[in-house]
Amino acid sequence: MTSKQKIEKNKSFHDIDSKKSRKSNPSINSLDINEHLELFRKMYLIRQFENACGQNYANGNIRGFLHLYSGQEATGVGALSSLKDSDYIVTHYRDHGHALARGLDVNRSMAELFGKKTGLSKGKGGSMHLFDASKKFMGGHAIVGGQLPLAAGLALSQQYENKDGITICFFGDGSTNQGIYHETLNLAAVWNLPILFFLENNKYGMGSSIDRVRAGGLDFFPAMNTYEIPSMEVDGMDVLAVKEATEIAREKILKDKKPFFIESKTFRFVGHSYADGQKYRNQDEVTVWEQKDPIIVYPKKLIELKITTNNEINKIKSEVDNIISDAIKFASESEEPSLNEIYDDIVAE
Repeated sequence: MTSKQKIEKNKSFHDIDSKKSRKSNPSINSLDINEHLELFRKMYLIRQFENACGQNYANGNIRGFLHLYSGQEATGVGALSSLKDSDYIVTHYRDHGHALARGLDVNRSMAELFGKKTGLSKGKGGSMHLFDASKKFMGGHAIVGGQLPLAAGLALSQQYENKDGITICFFGDGSTNQGIYHETLNLAAVWNLPILFFLENNKYGMGSSIDRVRAGGLDFFPAMNTYEIPSMEVDGMDVLAVKEATEIAREKILKDKKPFFIESKTFRFVGHSYADGQKYRNQDEVTVWEQKDPIIVYPKKLIELKITTNNEINKIKSEVDNIISDAIKFASESEEPSLNEIYDDIVAE
């Protein structure tokens, strides 16, 4: 019996009538070596991309706001590695990790952050608005919770056209205090939309912790009882657990023709934005979570189980470091957008 079959047999997903969280128990042997190495490569790519973004923001090459994904790589990579080309992705303004996990061009992504003409959106979107419709990556969105109704619209179009795909909508815990969060959950449930609500719960919003701003405590998934949306909680620092959870959630959405909700418990190692002094949380807590760092824990486990070797891991790191170096060079040498184009690609009613 495979790990996936065991999960379904044991009802490892949170039943809407259950009061407790259920967690998957994925088998590390369920993937071959190339799949394992690709998961690590993407997580390391995101980490190094974010490190480079931080450095270039400090150097003035990236302007505006910068929200890094460092620490949450296992969540983004695990989830998006389980999707198909037919699936739509909509996300929040901490979007670099999702973009790279989906396979958006690294050079053009970096150029977009640099505000260059060669960027994904010709330098007009910047850090919070990475976008590539060819990969059904329908953007990061700066308005807190603004991506939720957009995701519902995409899912409605898939349902209307009878498409074999789902829409995944990433959002943070801070979005749940917006009215549109509840409105979208309700509408998705009433219309049975093929949408996967994916909460990246990193415990902190902008300047405060969840337990200071939310009456319901740290757990969000039990509240899905209200909307009769099946839900589960997953360890967001475990890329295999997130991958397996997303695979089964996708299958259930398509089979049952109703939405699903995953709450990933994860943690950002950096501030809310690059300029955040993080005075609202203790460094000791960050240190504890850093011991779960997927960039360190995952390859170490693969080496211990003799699935791969330290040399192979180092080779991947070297290749990724070169990719990031080339991306910075590409972005630095790219042309600035012409002022004559300032009103191009703008739609106004």
